[in-house]
Amino acid sequence: MRTWIFIIYLLLCWGGATSQETDTPDLWTLDASAFYGSVLLHNTDISHLIRQHPSGVILGLSKQTFGREGWEENFNYPDTGISLVFQDMRNPTLGTNLGVYLHYNFYLLKRNLQFRIGQGMAYNSNPYDKEENFRNNAYGTHLMSSTYLMFNYQKPDLFRNVGVKAGISLIHYSNANVKAPNTSTNTFVFNAGVIYDLEGDRNTPFMEVERTEIDEGIKANLVFRSGINESDVINSGQFPFYIFSAYADKRLGRLSALQAGVDVFFSNFLKDLIRFQSVSFPELNVDPDTDFKRVGLFVGHELFIHKISVITQLGYYVYYPFDFEGRVYNRVGVKRYFGERWFAALSLKSHAAKAEALELGIGIRL
Repeated sequence: MRTWIFIIYLLLCWGGATSQETDTPDLWTLDASAFYGSVLLHNTDISHLIRQHPSGVILGLSKQTFGREGWEENFNYPDTGISLVFQDMRNPTLGTNLGVYLHYNFYLLKRNLQFRIGQGMAYNSNPYDKEENFRNNAYGTHLMSSTYLMFNYQKPDLFRNVGVKAGISLIHYSNANVKAPNTSTNTFVFNAGVIYDLEGDRNTPFMEVERTEIDEGIKANLVFRSGINESDVINSGQFPFYIFSAYADKRLGRLSALQAGVDVFFSNFLKDLIRFQSVSFPELNVDPDTDFKRVGLFVGHELFIHKISVITQLGYYVYYPFDFEGRVYNRVGVKRYFGERWFAALSLKSHAAKAEALELGIGIRL
């Protein structure tokens, strides 16, 4: 199921990233950067795994936009592309990671400062195994979701088509609690590398498209999300979850909307966790008949990038019969619109830095 979620995500995002007119000028760039850094101690449970400094390489293939579509000018003509990251964790317990990503490059300071955000999937060579690799409590599966951020200063075409770049990056790996354990890792690195223009002309002028203002009333949204996850009790089993959401949103312009609504959670892994704690930890005074359902109220923001949007939400459980990771939760994710109403969504629901579920959803905006 994780593989299918990833394939669907790639199709959703790639469809939005490449839907440009065929007469748009082409400027393709290839970049390669080596990196060296440290795993951040975001959780003391992985302190035994932080021994050396990870290193690796980031490869990227990007296509410049020139403003054929209005959203491109709104974001200062970003790049869309695909990238690969190989990371040697410098610890045999953690092994190595190989990730594939879709990315956007955003620019500041006359396009010399580049910010890249990449989202994709990584393969770990040595995940947790209760007999052969029980110390690896960071990665519970071979396949993991992964995000990386790059802040680079770059100088293209210093010598013919070759330029240079250098900066810092943050690389995150997690299986989103699809299977325990899932303590995850965040690696902060310094990177430096080269840029090569494959074709095109950087002097091609950017287009300015006539902007149309968006004036909408309050819209209602209905979303159904689902997936599988597991509690932090290793080998306790994977269970399906179902989430029903209803919220209202109000557009603030071409780029943003504010949201407010309600989530109803049916997380079946909590059934098993309630039973387990009631039997194994009587000192916790957990009633085996405790309701596993939760209801939360949330506020959020939606950032529109063409047919894709980025959502961030912060919620609070108002119905919370069983204590699991606290009452405050958050959600980040992407949506892909199909027409004016229907959309698909992929999101990560967590409690602060503690992931609970990778959610695959479908919804309608009325």
